[in-house]
Amino acid sequence: MNFPIRKIVTIIEETRSESGIVADRPLRKVAVAAVIENPYAGAHHEDLSEAIQWGAELGKLLGKKAVKALEDRPESYGKGGIVGLNGEVDHAHMFLTTTFADELRDAVDGGKAWITSSGKKGTPGTALDVPLAYKDALFVRSHYDAMEVRIPDAPLPNEVVVIAVVGNRGRLNYRLGGLRKEEAKGLDGLR
Repeated sequence: MNFPIRKIVTIIEETRSESGIVADRPLRKVAVAAVIENPYAGAHHEDLSEAIQWGAELGKLLGKKAVKALEDRPESYGKGGIVGLNGEVDHAHMFLTTTFADELRDAVDGGKAWITSSGKKGTPGTALDVPLAYKDALFVRSHYDAMEVRIPDAPLPNEVVVIAVVGNRGRLNYRLGGLRKEEAKGLDGLR
């Protein structure tokens, strides 16, 4: 079963300077969100496996759109979801499991690190901070970031907003030490 998509929204954020220092390369973050009808809204369902499987199609669709809009090589990624008031928070996360994550990894040309995520219940216009981390090694602190995503008319009570976010680099002016991107091995997803 396909879950009807009401709309797809792409948000591009480009930061060119921070604290008056112009970046050698702007930080671009792209969020692509699908607003989906939630067939599980209004009642508890023990089996959410159909949505989990459909998450693969969403991961592929949103991941490819995000990478294309980034116009650069992705270095960080994240995912999130907002469920309307007639749903449960699990109804946002049901689309974001491994099936979604594997397709998002393919879209960014591989990724060893666990994909950070967030989810919540909300009304139209609810904001969600989608966390980002370096795609090959979670211990690379320069890429700890987030992108706020909100859609003015979503989610409606029986909808879910499913979000993929990619970024092209770490934070501007990063200076907090730790594992550098160039030092990461990318073997275990951590270092």
